[in-house]
Amino acid sequence: MASRPVALLMQAVLYVAFAAVIGIFSTAPVYRHLAEDQALLKLSFSQPGQLRSECRRRSAEELQRMAPNMRQEMDCPRERSPLTVELSLDGAMLARETVAPAGIARDGPSTYYARFPVPAGEHRLTVRIDDSERVQGFNHVRDETVRLDPGRILVVDFDPARGGILYR
Repeated sequence: MASRPVALLMQAVLYVAFAAVIGIFSTAPVYRHLAEDQALLKLSFSQPGQLRSECRRRSAEELQRMAPNMRQEMDCPRERSPLTVELSLDGAMLARETVAPAGIARDGPSTYYARFPVPAGEHRLTVRIDDSERVQGFNHVRDETVRLDPGRILVVDFDPARGGILYR
């Protein structure tokens, strides 16, 4: 059995060795998430699509056939439309995805995340989102020139309540 001073000395040696390993790995190897001349474009949203079909009024006969506690005049389906998203940079398509709504009844949000390293500089960014199967084509479009500085991260979000397609 080691004496108390020897045990404390060994413990101190191990603590110093552990701290040295942590110090070395905190500075080397150098991690770069992007090349020096690149920026990062992130497309991220979690948003429910519009209702897949409109509510309809039930007839008096339909209401009579239903149990008293189930008699609601309006029949509103829960299912949501999937979201279709297109992202293009300088005319080149980066992403085209259709994202199904979550949930057993398909009534939850459609969630999407993708990241694209792109060259820094000025670019024409076009984002199109379709959140309704009842409307033909894309009902949310944002097309503009953006300046992406080296190392900058531009997040593209979607929130119809706050104006549709947002850049952050």
